[in-house]
Amino acid sequence: MPKPSPRVVISALGITQILAWGSSFYLPAVLAQPIAADTGWSLGWVVGGLSVGLLAAGLVAPRVGRTIDAKGGRPVLVASSVLLAAGLATLALAHSLPVYLMAWLVMGVGMGSGLYDAGFATLGRLYGRDARRAITTLTLWGGFASTVCWPLSAWFVEHFGWRGACAAYAAIHVLVCLPLHAFAVPGVGSVSRDGRSAGARPGMPSPPPLIGTRRMRAFALLATILTLGAVTASMIGVHLLTFLQARGLGFAAAVGLGALVGPSQVGARVIEMAFGRHYHPIWTMAASVTLVASGVILLLLGFPILALALALYGAGNGIGSIAKGTLPLALFGPDGYASLLGRLAMPSLLAQALSPSLGAILIERGGTDAALGVLSGLACLNLGLVGLLWVTARRR
Repeated sequence: MPKPSPRVVISALGITQILAWGSSFYLPAVLAQPIAADTGWSLGWVVGGLSVGLLAAGLVAPRVGRTIDAKGGRPVLVASSVLLAAGLATLALAHSLPVYLMAWLVMGVGMGSGLYDAGFATLGRLYGRDARRAITTLTLWGGFASTVCWPLSAWFVEHFGWRGACAAYAAIHVLVCLPLHAFAVPGVGSVSRDGRSAGARPGMPSPPPLIGTRRMRAFALLATILTLGAVTASMIGVHLLTFLQARGLGFAAAVGLGALVGPSQVGARVIEMAFGRHYHPIWTMAASVTLVASGVILLLLGFPILALALALYGAGNGIGSIAKGTLPLALFGPDGYASLLGRLAMPSLLAQALSPSLGAILIERGGTDAALGVLSGLACLNLGLVGLLWVTARRR
């Protein structure tokens, strides 16, 4: 049986990424209020389920990477569909808070084995050094997760209630995502000894992977950069409306303005897909942290054109997802790529789980300016760390 073409594989993963993100990470945005109203649980505990899931995802990430390196991505992605379906079905049946949190624990393991990190690792395992364009394309698909699933979740809640919404997503994972992962994703990719997929056309020559001390230093720098970026993205993602309202906007205006982040992410990814093959992924990372820092600093300074600040931040966050998958491949090579991604993902996912609560404490004690000041400092620190990474990478 012939292997599916890269276009088929990426399209299948794109669909499953939309559904996986939309039914896990983006789920509380629509369901949290109905769940709290129906059960009487506090909104903090309801939203905290996602933090439990992200903690679980971070803890399993290294094991997921090692498994993809050893067996390919298909069994891991199939397992993610089963786990997400089981977690969502348990959510639908949860009548006590401990069961609700246990459901998120199961979903977290599914998130760790089915979201971007697992998708990138699968593509790297399949296509070696030629995975850059595939990873970029996959992030384009994933960028539409909230656009597709927020309205879908709202429709489910309106017609079937929040429990029916969770049950419907569980069925979607079994009936849609599971077959796509099982039949459209090859078991193990065919990668030649130089790390290029079979039949690939020669492109920009790839430098040799980092080794020895430089490899360890580059790994530590990249892990720190990704973790600080995750803190910023998580805190802004949860508290953006609060930041905008502190600048004098009403709730409706803040929601409308905040919607600019999504299109900015997708637009920047389109530009990266068009031109990214002409330069090293470290420049994608440099552009990402520069744009994020610019956007956050403009928010802190109260720049009158808030739309520009959000567009810059969204663009930086969008291509940051691409750099997260492509830069490790360029620096360290395809050998052991999935395991390395898992190790990189663990601290960033753990930080992502804790950041919203830390942001709430900062806002409560020091106000929004204090929180934005901390985020601006982290963003500027990331600029310096990317510079150090560039110096480390070019000394080969």
